[in-house]
Order: sequence, then C-alpha cells, then structure tokens
Amino acid sequence: LSLSGIVYAHEVRVAGRSLDEAIIEYIKHRRKLLIGKLTAERAKIEIGSALPLPTPLSAEVSGRSVTEGAPRTITVTEGEVREALTGPLNVITRAVREALARVPPELSNDLVDRGIIITGGTALLRNLDRRLMEETALPVTVDENALSSVALGAGRMLEDAHLLSRSTYEALADGGYAAI
Repeated sequence: LSLSGIVYAHEVRVAGRSLDEAIIEYIKHRRKLLIGKLTAERAKIEIGSALPLPTPLSAEVSGRSVTEGAPRTITVTEGEVREALTGPLNVITRAVREALARVPPELSNDLVDRGIIITGGTALLRNLDRRLMEETALPVTVDENALSSVALGAGRMLEDAHLLSRSTYEALADGGYAAI
C-alpha cells in the first residue's frame, strides 16, 4: 500500500496453520509420532524460530507412536522445528522478494527509509523479522498489533467510505480483487 492505494497484491496461502501442519508432518515422518494441531502450535510458539537461536530450546510433545500405536512423549528441539518450518518459510520469503521486485521504482526509497512491516500471528515467530531482513537487506518490523492489525485496518477502511471506494476501485481497475 502507498498513499492509501494498492501498489501490488498477491496472495500466498501460508500462515500459522501451514506452519503447524509442517511440524505435524515432520514429527510424523522423522520422529514417528502422530501429534495434533494444538501440540504442533504449542511447539511452534514455545520453541519455533526462523533462524538458529543463541541458546537452543527444546519442548516435550506427546502423541501416538506411528509404529506401536501407543501414547509416547518425546523431546523436540528448536532445530527440528526450524527444519520443519523451512518449506513454508521459504514460500513466504520468496513471496516477499517477488513483491519487492514488482514494486514501482519510485517507491524504492520509501522501502529503504521505512522498511517492511510484518503482521499476523506468523509475524510473531522468533527471528522471522531478522530472516526477512537478511533476505531483503531492508529494515523489517513486527507490527505492535500483529494479531489484530488486519481487523483494525479493515475497520478503519470501513469508517472512511471515500478511502474504501478509492482503494477498491484501484484494485479492481488493476485486475485484482478486493476482500474485506
């Protein structure tokens, strides 16, 4: 967005749920343990990171053995969770780099001066901001209202009918779509 208009829009369906599913699949195949979505999410929040941590973390996860079918608890490391998240995080970083490549050159100085603001639950993953900073060479900030910023932004758009109609018109004129 720039000056209340949409500069570039692209949808990538990779977010918290995708990260949880990646952890579930990793633990199933590598550690032979079936875990649920809540367990995967807890591991992601407690020890997940987009880059190695100075002090490695670990967490116990419980599930059902793939081979025996019996309940089992294992210790999972931050490195394992990070490895599990590699695929989804690569999709996110590629999408960010692609967006930067499609931004009009006139806005490049704004990006250098203001950087990128990331939002949503996935933005809270440890070191995602640092990883994006390394990948883009731009400043990256996690929005202070990362979990609620989309709802807050939609609310602001609905409060300003002129802004809403202008942004929607520009998005549709560019062959895109508007979603609130």
